[in-house]
Amino acid sequence: MNAKKAWEIEAEIMNKAMPISAKLTEENWMAYAEAGNAFDSKLLKYWKSEVPGSLAPCRLILASIMAMENKGYNVSKAENLYAEGEAILETGDMVKLNRITVQIHEALNNAPKNEKSDYFRFKSYLNFQEVQQDSNFTQYIKHYDIYSNDFEEKIKAGWIAQIIAAAAGVQMEGYIYKNIKQTYGEIKGYLKAPETYNDDITYELAFLEAFQEHGYAVSSNDIALSWVGIIPDGYSAEEVALRNIRNGIMPPESGRFLNYYSDWIGTQMRSAIHGMVAPGNPYLAAELAWRDGVISHANNGVIGGIFNAVLVSLAFIEHDIRKILSDTIKMLPNQSEYASVALEVLNCCLNAKDWEAAWLWCENRFKTYHWIHTYPNLAAEIVALWFGNGDFNDTLNIICLAGKDTDCNAAQAMTVLGIIGGINQIDEKWILPLNNTVRTYLRKYQVFTIDKLVSDTVTAVRNAERISRLEKL
Repeated sequence: MNAKKAWEIEAEIMNKAMPISAKLTEENWMAYAEAGNAFDSKLLKYWKSEVPGSLAPCRLILASIMAMENKGYNVSKAENLYAEGEAILETGDMVKLNRITVQIHEALNNAPKNEKSDYFRFKSYLNFQEVQQDSNFTQYIKHYDIYSNDFEEKIKAGWIAQIIAAAAGVQMEGYIYKNIKQTYGEIKGYLKAPETYNDDITYELAFLEAFQEHGYAVSSNDIALSWVGIIPDGYSAEEVALRNIRNGIMPPESGRFLNYYSDWIGTQMRSAIHGMVAPGNPYLAAELAWRDGVISHANNGVIGGIFNAVLVSLAFIEHDIRKILSDTIKMLPNQSEYASVALEVLNCCLNAKDWEAAWLWCENRFKTYHWIHTYPNLAAEIVALWFGNGDFNDTLNIICLAGKDTDCNAAQAMTVLGIIGGINQIDEKWILPLNNTVRTYLRKYQVFTIDKLVSDTVTAVRNAERISRLEKL
């Protein structure tokens, strides 16, 4: 049966519509003013805001300029306009602030390449086939029994470790080492009652929802539709992606189009789930991370997701965290800037006397990058995992003190240690305050238990494996 034509439906509506007796309708026009006020409020936060969990200062428009320079563009025009915009911001003139914002975006959208930038010495990856050609996943694939009790226990320990770490790290998010150290000293427990509102689990739940329905055949479009269904709003790269998708711009263009933040941490912060559903199979974990990552990111931003997906996948079959870390870096696409940075940080760890020396070197090395960019946060993970050397409390302390996008880094890194060491390595001081409860701002998933999250993950993996096996017969 053919659907009605759009004009036919419109004609039926118009045929039934009768004129309404005259009355004042001025208040109806006020909806435009209210929408404008809401936009202005969001614009002010774009210029000057605080991170929800830690209240760290963040100027996203300034960060967008940094992000484009990091990607090899000359942003001097945008920088000059920003200086003008700062003065306007202080006056509160929203007319001028709207105008200058558009001018900055125009300058960024038309910024010329800086041909001297190191960014262009490396390969930009457009699809997973190109990543596969420059990587070496297959030799690391080992059979892992997803029907064992061990699998359920590792998934539970992984999720609990992730939730603990995000809650522990959120108060340090957006700050630097010396200021965190001066304020808190060592991080030996929660600094406030733990909360579970964070971006990490938000996007992992969206992936899991799509994976439950589609299994290993899940596509970028499937995950994108899950996003717009359950995620009300996003930040930086994810906000851009959601806007693009809602306008019908689907992956991978949703992650590239007018997205200054495509090399940022967003995929890197949400890829533990890809390793969880592909235990012992880093190739599959990497491919799932790519499919998910291109929704909101591109090139190095997506490779960041591959990094954490592979780390978690290997944690099911290896127990030496330093070996897992080294092997993961070897599997990154070898012509990417991301792989070069990861190797550089690993070499720093090999030569540093302790984690603090390594981290101070990293802070200086990545000083031109915003704290939400993949590179300084990749460095924080590597330093913490290397010098923590498998100890849960030591690793969590290091990664919290390092700062940057702390909750994201801690959540992903500690998932690995949770899977390796199991629940028994985690002190009750971390577990009991969670009260087996997760709260999010998502549609459908406002409150649920950790037990349900574990059960849903295990069931989804086993169902996906059965379907995959039947399709091969």
